[in-house]
Amino acid sequence: MSSAAVMREPVTRVAVDVTFLRMDAPPADRAPALPDGAGVLRLARCSVPFYRYLYDTVGRDWLWWLRRTVPDDEIAALLARPDVSIHVLYQGGEPAGFYELERRGGDAGINLSYFGLMPHAIGAGLGRALLRHAVDAGWAEKPRAVTVNTCTADHPRALPNYIAAGFRVLRTVREVWPVPNRLGLRIPERLRV
Repeated sequence: MSSAAVMREPVTRVAVDVTFLRMDAPPADRAPALPDGAGVLRLARCSVPFYRYLYDTVGRDWLWWLRRTVPDDEIAALLARPDVSIHVLYQGGEPAGFYELERRGGDAGINLSYFGLMPHAIGAGLGRALLRHAVDAGWAEKPRAVTVNTCTADHPRALPNYIAAGFRVLRTVREVWPVPNRLGLRIPERLRV
């Protein structure tokens, strides 16, 4: 057996359609208000354990796997970058969701890298207001554009919600991901290759 074969870990291959979206101007309509008792806080500093809690909890049911494979020191370096910010939605004093903005500069603008609600907050009327908060936070920095992508592993309302928020579809591409089995993520049969 070759050393390369020994080093490979077991994975499940999944096929997803990834849709890339862009917004070229800020929304003109009035932003929906967050419900009473809810607010968004841009973290001055985000620790690796708290980031992993947010990412893992929000993404658990939607096959967010990539950053679960990244070592803590690389996550710490990402969180320390001045072009990345983490914004946490709190409701009743506890985290209910988060979003991550990455400033790419120039025509690339600002990317909404991650966005989502905690499982207990889905269906509670928070998503639309949090998405608009993220869009408005991005546009407050006067970029040329705000971008986001989603895929068929995400919540089924993700793509329609991005379009309703004012994003337009640029392209959709098929990707095959090697999701490590050690992560223990539930992989829907519809996505398995």
